[in-house]
Amino acid sequence: MSTEYGEIANDETWFDDYADESDQFQISEYDITSTPNDFNVMTLHSFIESGAVKIPGFQRNFVWDMARSSKLIESLILGLPVPQLFLYEQARNSFLVIDGQQRLMSIYYFIKKRFPKKEMRVQLREIFDKEGQIPEEILHDDTYFQNFNLKLQEKVPGVKNIFKGLNYSTLGEYKTQFDLRPLRNIIVKQNTPDGDDSSMYEIFNRLNTGGINLRPQEIRTSMYHSDFYAMLYKINIHPGTRRILATTEPDLHVKDVEIILRGFAMLIDFDNYIPSMVKFLNQFSKKSKTNTKEKNEYLQDLYLSFIDSCSDLPDDAFVNKSNKRFNIALYEAVFTAACEPSFLKHELIRGKIQYESIELIKSNTDFTAAANEGTTKVANVELRISIAKRDLVIV
Repeated sequence: MSTEYGEIANDETWFDDYADESDQFQISEYDITSTPNDFNVMTLHSFIESGAVKIPGFQRNFVWDMARSSKLIESLILGLPVPQLFLYEQARNSFLVIDGQQRLMSIYYFIKKRFPKKEMRVQLREIFDKEGQIPEEILHDDTYFQNFNLKLQEKVPGVKNIFKGLNYSTLGEYKTQFDLRPLRNIIVKQNTPDGDDSSMYEIFNRLNTGGINLRPQEIRTSMYHSDFYAMLYKINIHPGTRRILATTEPDLHVKDVEIILRGFAMLIDFDNYIPSMVKFLNQFSKKSKTNTKEKNEYLQDLYLSFIDSCSDLPDDAFVNKSNKRFNIALYEAVFTAACEPSFLKHELIRGKIQYESIELIKSNTDFTAAANEGTTKVANVELRISIAKRDLVIV
């Protein structure tokens, strides 16, 4: 694979997507309630342990050092003010952290008496994404974690801070004080519109103080994570996928996962497509949570047969030659056209896609026009797919 493409994997310029996402965020009206609650430290810890409070995938990078986490713990022991937490209520007893991940994880790690090593945090995020939590055996593995003893400065020169060097088990009389210390939590819930969680985008972007510029697929992954999504992430790192996308590394903002998702959504659910693309993919993701194991396995096999059908194509088959960017509109049209005959028969693709037919589609002026303006309009999506169905050749 060309290094030229691999180097831009985490640069937003690696793909062409003419969809106007500013339109996709327009809303009519939301009914949202914000309810204050005071949960003590042990309650919050139990929420994390039980999975009632989930750390969204895009927030799983823990960036605080031990000194900063230690100051938070000290503040809680002493009863000093601590910034409030914001939680989004997905369902009864199911919450996503909007703002406060670093604080919550500092508390969690302190109670566990372990602190993540800086050099292992990328690997820990991968484990977190795969397992949904940090397994106990990893937590106690010195390769990933070190002991969490409070790292605090002396308040008065020459006078030792009484909490310095302590861990959760050695707090003594202060342990109960710490356990029962309340933290203010604001529970945010969308009441209407029902069945449309799109307010999540605005809530996360407006309330999150971590400086994270969120993308739709990052939030979508947290809201609709399922066995289907686990399958998407698995095939996303397949060598054949990386070759087709012309990027060696997965995208930091999971745009590559969204591209694969869009292909499946157009193939399976196009009859229900109504712009915006964001809402369409949200609804498809929500439906896919109910997929059976057998359906997900078939979709994976179908996708891999598509990858195999592309094996004779050059690495840049889906890349615009003019700007070296991946053409999402071309990919989703070709994917749908290639897969649909087999999908309708519950079979796999047989044969190889002929590169000349890809070039014919790319050079079609009607296809280009439908991909460059009004990309997400139903008529334009339909036109692109119909051209691909007509011109694509698999032998």
